[in-house]
Amino acid sequence: MNHSQVTEFVLLGLSSSKELQPLLFLVFSLLYLAILLGNFLIILTMTSDSCLHTPMYFLLANISFIDVCVASFATPKMIANLLVERKTISFEACLTQIFCVHLFPGSEMVILVSMAFDRYVAICKPLHYMTIMSRRVCIILVLVPWSVGFVHTTSQLAFTVNLPFCGPNQVDSFFCDLPLVTKLACIDTYMISLLIVADSGFLTLSSFLLLVVSYTMILITVRSRSSASMAKARSTLTAHITVVTLFFGPCIFIYVWPFSGYSVDKVLAVFYTIFTPILNPVIYTLRNKEMKAAMVKLKSRYLKPGQVSAVIRNALFLETK
Repeated sequence: MNHSQVTEFVLLGLSSSKELQPLLFLVFSLLYLAILLGNFLIILTMTSDSCLHTPMYFLLANISFIDVCVASFATPKMIANLLVERKTISFEACLTQIFCVHLFPGSEMVILVSMAFDRYVAICKPLHYMTIMSRRVCIILVLVPWSVGFVHTTSQLAFTVNLPFCGPNQVDSFFCDLPLVTKLACIDTYMISLLIVADSGFLTLSSFLLLVVSYTMILITVRSRSSASMAKARSTLTAHITVVTLFFGPCIFIYVWPFSGYSVDKVLAVFYTIFTPILNPVIYTLRNKEMKAAMVKLKSRYLKPGQVSAVIRNALFLETK
């Protein structure tokens, strides 16, 4: 082909308004900081409190780690681009973002199924819970999602890596998403787009159906019992189902709309990569008494009364000295 190879893409970002970009920079910087603090606080709380060394919290800590990864593959680049005139990304970095956007969410889909399995065993087979959910099983329930996510993202990236890009290079989003990038290729990508949607759709639909079946069985079991432990189970289930709904909702829209001829909705993309990683720790902590109690103990251990003020006084004394 008598065309030059594209070496970089231009990300159009969230807004072209120069007046709005400083405000967006401040807002998304604070949101990203909240994602890091919130999810790392959950991980620190679970690792430091022996009472939370259970399969459910082990899986929850892994979800918090994945949420940090989901927010970090695109958000720092988006925040940096709000301060520059030309928002470019190299071809290799674009492929890296495509790899990450399918690895981390793909892994999270399957690990949500692992959490549903854990709750099914805990509620429907409580007497066999510790036998079934052994340490080996917990490790498998974490390794399988990462393996599925890796296979999924590798298959998706295979559709893109050898495509010829020789003309348009503007991506109408704040990160490189596969459906948008394939449309910029110099060949007809209808069949490739079909395969991309089918691949992502299969993983999403199969994970969602497994979750629906699992939680339906759990809810039937909970409904037939009326003890205090079942009240706690209902509260936990509400948090889990809320997270599943928030996670799968934007995912379904993002991968159905491009196939229907529409561009990716930037609002949904922001919700998917930023707001969901913020909401997950909020949902899991505010509805979980054990987590709140563990955080209180963590605070009393590392932030004892008068300790913060003493540190501040020492810092001021050193400055005056």
